[in-house]
Amino acid sequence: MGIAALGAGIAVLTGLGAGIGIGIATGKSSEAIARQPEQAGRISRNMLLGCAMAEGTAIFGLLIGILLIFMN
Repeated sequence: MGIAALGAGIAVLTGLGAGIGIGIATGKSSEAIARQPEQAGRISRNMLLGCAMAEGTAIFGLLIGILLIFMN
């Protein structure tokens, strides 16, 4: 059980990477909108797509962590 808990803890760390990635993407998109306000809609759409993909990796990590804990 101890090794499964360790693996689950490591798998849940994907949320940390997703949070950092979403923060960087949001900051960069804010800078891009400040430079080119006429492209705000297009920049925001691309940022949201990237954030959704980063959040997807965090959800997969969470699911793997839950599976490691409860299926062992």
